[in-house]
Amino acid sequence: MSGYKIFIATLILLASSRFLPHPPNFTNLIALSFYVPLLFGRKYIPLVFFSFVITDLFIGFHKTLFFTWLSVIIIGYISILYKETLKYRAQGIAISLIFFYILSNFGVWLSGMYTYDIVGLINCYVMAIPFFGNTIISTIVYISVIEILIKYLRLNNLLNLKHN
Repeated sequence: MSGYKIFIATLILLASSRFLPHPPNFTNLIALSFYVPLLFGRKYIPLVFFSFVITDLFIGFHKTLFFTWLSVIIIGYISILYKETLKYRAQGIAISLIFFYILSNFGVWLSGMYTYDIVGLINCYVMAIPFFGNTIISTIVYISVIEILIKYLRLNNLLNLKHN
């Protein structure tokens, strides 16, 4: 089995993990949004986007879906800037996590769950901190799997990704 097939199979497995029971905001969204375009090119951002749309058809839609989907696209585009080393990818992931937190919770605030003033906005971000913890932990878990797989495939000359 070629490195690409192993990697694609792993991505499918990670994407399908959205259907397993998990804590709130324990998601692979940031890891997949970041790594698929970084490794295969920006032309794969629609693939990542539509994989989330399709799984959301089954999981269910929510009021802040637009903000979640928008973050998938933007994270995919910025990921290319951080591909050189593991250190840069870690920085890119950290920026992606913060961006996702800011954008998705702005969507929560706009949805009417909090008052439409500065106090409501601050409350929204403060109340989201525990969920952000789950997002950070899940992203670390998923990117660790991806980074280990990349290292293994490259060591065995099964993965050679030089485009983007």
